[in-house]
Amino acid sequence: MDTFTPRIALVGDRSPNVRAHVRIPSLLTALAERDRLVLDAYWIPTEEADGAVDGFDAIWLVPGSPYRSLTGAVAAARTARERNIPFLGTCGGFQHALLEYARNVCGLASAGHAEYPSATGDPLIAPLACSLVGHEGAVRVAPGSLARRILGAERTVERYHCSYGLSREFLDVLRENGMRFSGADENGEVRIAELPEHPFYLATLFQPELAGDGSRAHSIIRAFAAAAHANHTVTA
Repeated sequence: MDTFTPRIALVGDRSPNVRAHVRIPSLLTALAERDRLVLDAYWIPTEEADGAVDGFDAIWLVPGSPYRSLTGAVAAARTARERNIPFLGTCGGFQHALLEYARNVCGLASAGHAEYPSATGDPLIAPLACSLVGHEGAVRVAPGSLARRILGAERTVERYHCSYGLSREFLDVLRENGMRFSGADENGEVRIAELPEHPFYLATLFQPELAGDGSRAHSIIRAFAAAAHANHTVTA
Protein backbone atom coordinates (compact mmCIF):
# COMPACT_ATOMS: atom_id res chain seq x y z
CA MET A 1 0.00 0.00 0.00
CA ASP A 2 1.24 3.47 -0.95
CA THR A 3 1.13 5.46 2.30
CA PHE A 4 1.59 8.69 0.35
CA THR A 5 -1.70 8.32 -1.56
CA PRO A 6 -5.05 9.07 0.08
CA ARG A 7 -7.39 6.10 0.31
CA ILE A 8 -11.05 6.65 -0.46
CA ALA A 9 -13.96 4.28 0.07
CA LEU A 10 -16.44 4.05 -2.80
CA VAL A 11 -19.46 2.70 -0.95
CA GLY A 12 -22.02 1.17 -3.26
CA ASP A 13 -23.03 -2.01 -5.03
CA ARG A 14 -20.88 -1.74 -8.15
CA SER A 15 -22.70 -2.53 -11.37
CA PRO A 16 -22.00 -2.10 -15.10
CA ASN A 17 -25.65 -1.06 -15.41
CA VAL A 18 -25.20 2.06 -13.30
CA ARG A 19 -23.80 4.80 -15.51
CA ALA A 20 -22.23 6.70 -12.62
CA HIS A 21 -20.29 3.57 -11.59
CA VAL A 22 -18.96 3.16 -15.12
CA ARG A 23 -17.86 6.81 -15.15
CA ILE A 24 -15.98 6.78 -11.83
CA PRO A 25 -12.76 5.03 -13.01
CA SER A 26 -12.28 7.59 -15.80
CA LEU A 27 -12.98 10.42 -13.36
CA LEU A 28 -10.30 9.08 -11.01
CA THR A 29 -7.90 8.99 -13.94
CA ALA A 30 -8.81 12.57 -14.86
CA LEU A 31 -8.24 13.69 -11.25
CA ALA A 32 -4.78 12.14 -11.31
CA GLU A 33 -3.73 13.35 -14.75
CA ARG A 34 -5.39 16.76 -15.00
CA ASP A 35 -5.65 17.87 -11.38
CA ARG A 36 -2.69 16.10 -9.75
CA LEU A 37 -5.10 14.57 -7.24
CA VAL A 38 -4.16 10.90 -7.11
CA LEU A 39 -6.50 8.70 -5.09
CA ASP A 40 -6.32 5.04 -4.08
CA ALA A 41 -9.97 4.01 -4.43
CA TYR A 42 -11.60 0.86 -3.03
CA TRP A 43 -15.12 -0.28 -3.84
CA ILE A 44 -16.97 -1.45 -0.75
CA PRO A 45 -20.34 -3.21 -1.10
CA THR A 46 -23.02 -1.80 1.18
CA GLU A 47 -23.35 -5.13 3.02
CA GLU A 48 -19.74 -4.70 4.19
CA ALA A 49 -19.72 -0.95 4.81
CA ASP A 50 -20.52 -1.05 8.53
CA GLY A 51 -16.98 -1.08 9.94
CA ALA A 52 -15.19 -1.52 6.62
CA VAL A 53 -14.80 2.23 5.99
CA ASP A 54 -12.74 2.79 9.13
CA GLY A 55 -9.31 4.21 8.34
CA PHE A 56 -10.13 5.72 4.96
CA ASP A 57 -9.20 9.31 4.17
CA ALA A 58 -12.58 10.01 2.56
CA ILE A 59 -15.90 8.26 1.93
CA TRP A 60 -17.98 8.56 -1.23
CA LEU A 61 -21.47 7.09 -1.00
CA VAL A 62 -22.16 6.60 -4.70
CA PRO A 63 -25.45 6.28 -6.65
CA GLY A 64 -27.27 3.01 -7.11
CA SER A 65 -30.15 2.81 -4.63
CA PRO A 66 -31.99 0.90 -3.47
CA TYR A 67 -28.76 -0.50 -2.07
CA ARG A 68 -28.42 -4.13 -1.12
CA SER A 69 -28.00 -2.92 2.47
CA LEU A 70 -29.70 0.25 3.64
CA THR A 71 -28.08 -0.33 7.03
CA GLY A 72 -24.58 -0.40 5.54
CA ALA A 73 -25.12 2.77 3.52
CA VAL A 74 -26.43 4.61 6.58
CA ALA A 75 -23.50 3.32 8.66
CA ALA A 76 -20.98 4.68 6.13
CA ALA A 77 -22.55 8.14 6.28
CA ARG A 78 -22.55 8.02 10.07
CA THR A 79 -18.88 7.06 10.24
CA ALA A 80 -17.94 9.98 8.01
CA ARG A 81 -20.05 12.41 10.01
CA GLU A 82 -18.97 11.34 13.48
CA ARG A 83 -15.26 10.97 12.68
CA ASN A 84 -14.92 14.13 10.57
CA ILE A 85 -13.95 12.13 7.48
CA PRO A 86 -14.53 13.99 4.19
CA PHE A 87 -17.81 12.75 2.75
CA LEU A 88 -19.55 13.00 -0.60
CA GLY A 89 -22.99 11.51 -1.12
CA THR A 90 -24.46 11.57 -4.62
CA CYS A 91 -28.03 10.67 -5.61
CA GLY A 92 -28.71 7.62 -3.41
CA GLY A 93 -25.83 8.79 -1.25
CA PHE A 94 -27.66 12.09 -0.68
CA GLN A 95 -30.83 10.25 0.32
CA HIS A 96 -29.12 7.92 2.77
CA ALA A 97 -26.99 10.68 4.29
CA LEU A 98 -30.19 12.57 5.15
CA LEU A 99 -31.72 9.37 6.49
CA GLU A 100 -28.71 8.80 8.75
CA TYR A 101 -28.87 12.36 10.06
CA ALA A 102 -32.58 12.18 10.73
CA ARG A 103 -32.26 8.95 12.67
CA ASN A 104 -29.08 9.56 14.63
CA VAL A 105 -28.99 13.34 15.14
CA CYS A 106 -32.63 14.43 14.98
CA GLY A 107 -33.95 11.44 16.93
CA LEU A 108 -36.34 10.36 14.15
CA ALA A 109 -35.81 6.65 14.64
CA SER A 110 -38.76 5.77 12.41
CA ALA A 111 -37.50 7.80 9.43
CA GLY A 112 -37.57 5.59 6.36
CA HIS A 113 -36.92 5.39 2.62
CA ALA A 114 -39.96 4.65 0.46
CA GLU A 115 -37.93 3.06 -2.36
CA TYR A 116 -37.30 -0.10 -0.36
CA PRO A 117 -39.93 -2.85 -0.74
CA SER A 118 -39.90 -3.48 3.02
CA ALA A 119 -40.07 0.22 3.91
CA THR A 120 -41.81 1.07 7.16
CA GLY A 121 -42.08 4.16 9.32
CA ASP A 122 -42.20 7.78 8.20
CA PRO A 123 -41.08 8.37 4.58
CA LEU A 124 -38.29 10.88 4.99
CA ILE A 125 -37.23 9.93 1.45
CA ALA A 126 -40.35 9.88 -0.70
CA PRO A 127 -41.24 9.66 -4.41
CA LEU A 128 -40.66 12.91 -6.28
CA ALA A 129 -43.70 14.60 -7.80
CA CYS A 130 -41.96 14.22 -11.16
CA SER A 131 -39.23 11.67 -11.81
CA LEU A 132 -35.80 13.11 -12.58
CA VAL A 133 -34.48 10.01 -14.33
CA GLY A 134 -32.46 11.23 -17.31
CA HIS A 135 -33.28 14.88 -16.65
CA GLU A 136 -31.21 18.03 -16.32
CA GLY A 137 -32.25 20.88 -14.07
CA ALA A 138 -31.14 24.22 -12.68
CA VAL A 139 -29.96 24.45 -9.06
CA ARG A 140 -29.70 27.71 -7.16
CA VAL A 141 -26.83 27.70 -4.67
CA ALA A 142 -26.87 29.59 -1.37
CA PRO A 143 -24.23 32.29 -0.82
CA GLY A 144 -21.63 31.55 1.85
CA SER A 145 -22.09 27.80 1.57
CA LEU A 146 -19.49 25.13 0.84
CA ALA A 147 -21.36 24.32 -2.37
CA ARG A 148 -21.22 27.95 -3.49
CA ARG A 149 -17.48 28.14 -2.83
CA ILE A 150 -16.92 24.98 -4.85
CA LEU A 151 -19.22 25.80 -7.74
CA GLY A 152 -18.32 29.49 -7.89
CA ALA A 153 -21.76 30.50 -9.14
CA GLU A 154 -25.25 31.13 -7.81
CA ARG A 155 -26.81 28.86 -10.43
CA THR A 156 -25.76 25.58 -12.01
CA VAL A 157 -27.39 23.03 -14.32
CA GLU A 158 -26.95 19.42 -13.27
CA ARG A 159 -27.90 15.91 -14.37
CA TYR A 160 -30.13 13.54 -12.42
CA HIS A 161 -31.11 9.90 -12.44
CA CYS A 162 -33.52 9.51 -9.54
CA SER A 163 -37.18 9.31 -8.58
CA TYR A 164 -36.90 9.93 -4.82
CA GLY A 165 -35.99 12.93 -2.69
CA LEU A 166 -36.43 14.57 0.70
CA SER A 167 -40.01 15.03 1.88
CA ARG A 168 -40.68 18.71 2.65
CA GLU A 169 -42.26 17.91 6.01
CA PHE A 170 -38.84 17.03 7.44
CA LEU A 171 -37.02 20.19 6.32
CA ASP A 172 -37.47 22.16 9.53
CA VAL A 173 -36.34 19.45 11.94
CA LEU A 174 -33.21 18.75 9.90
CA ARG A 175 -32.39 22.47 9.71
CA GLU A 176 -33.00 22.95 13.43
CA ASN A 177 -30.48 20.19 14.15
CA GLY A 178 -27.68 21.72 12.08
CA MET A 179 -28.07 20.55 8.50
CA ARG A 180 -27.83 23.24 5.84
CA PHE A 181 -29.73 22.97 2.58
CA SER A 182 -27.51 24.94 0.28
CA GLY A 183 -29.02 24.14 -3.12
CA ALA A 184 -32.57 23.97 -4.43
CA ASP A 185 -34.33 23.77 -7.75
CA GLU A 186 -36.51 26.57 -9.09
CA ASN A 187 -39.47 25.22 -7.10
CA GLY A 188 -37.52 25.23 -3.85
CA GLU A 189 -37.01 21.48 -3.71
CA VAL A 190 -33.79 20.51 -1.93
CA ARG A 191 -30.93 19.40 -4.17
CA ILE A 192 -27.79 19.99 -2.03
CA ALA A 193 -27.19 19.45 1.69
CA GLU A 194 -24.10 20.05 3.82
CA LEU A 195 -22.89 20.21 7.42
CA PRO A 196 -21.20 23.56 8.16
CA GLU A 197 -19.37 22.26 11.24
CA HIS A 198 -17.81 19.34 9.36
CA PRO A 199 -14.47 19.63 7.50
CA PHE A 200 -16.12 18.45 4.27
CA TYR A 201 -19.59 16.95 4.17
CA LEU A 202 -21.59 17.46 0.99
CA ALA A 203 -24.53 15.58 -0.50
CA THR A 204 -26.22 16.18 -3.84
CA LEU A 205 -29.37 14.67 -5.28
CA PHE A 206 -27.93 15.21 -8.74
CA GLN A 207 -25.08 13.09 -10.07
CA PRO A 208 -21.87 15.08 -10.68
CA GLU A 209 -20.45 11.85 -12.10
CA LEU A 210 -22.53 12.46 -15.24
CA ALA A 211 -21.27 15.97 -15.99
CA GLY A 212 -19.63 16.48 -19.39
CA ASP A 213 -18.09 13.58 -21.25
CA GLY A 214 -16.22 12.12 -18.28
CA SER A 215 -12.82 13.45 -19.32
CA ARG A 216 -12.75 16.00 -16.49
CA ALA A 217 -14.14 15.66 -12.99
CA HIS A 218 -16.96 17.92 -11.84
CA SER A 219 -15.83 20.68 -9.46
CA ILE A 220 -17.61 18.94 -6.58
CA ILE A 221 -15.65 15.74 -7.19
CA ARG A 222 -12.41 17.71 -7.46
CA ALA A 223 -13.15 19.45 -4.16
CA PHE A 224 -13.87 16.09 -2.53
CA ALA A 225 -10.57 14.71 -3.83
CA ALA A 226 -8.73 17.76 -2.48
CA ALA A 227 -10.40 17.24 0.91
CA ALA A 228 -9.21 13.61 0.91
CA HIS A 229 -5.66 14.82 0.28
CA ALA A 230 -5.93 17.41 3.05
CA ASN A 231 -7.23 14.83 5.51
CA HIS A 232 -4.50 12.36 4.53
CA THR A 233 -1.86 14.99 5.21
CA VAL A 234 -3.28 15.68 8.66
CA THR A 235 -3.65 12.03 9.67
CA ALA A 236 -0.55 10.56 8.03
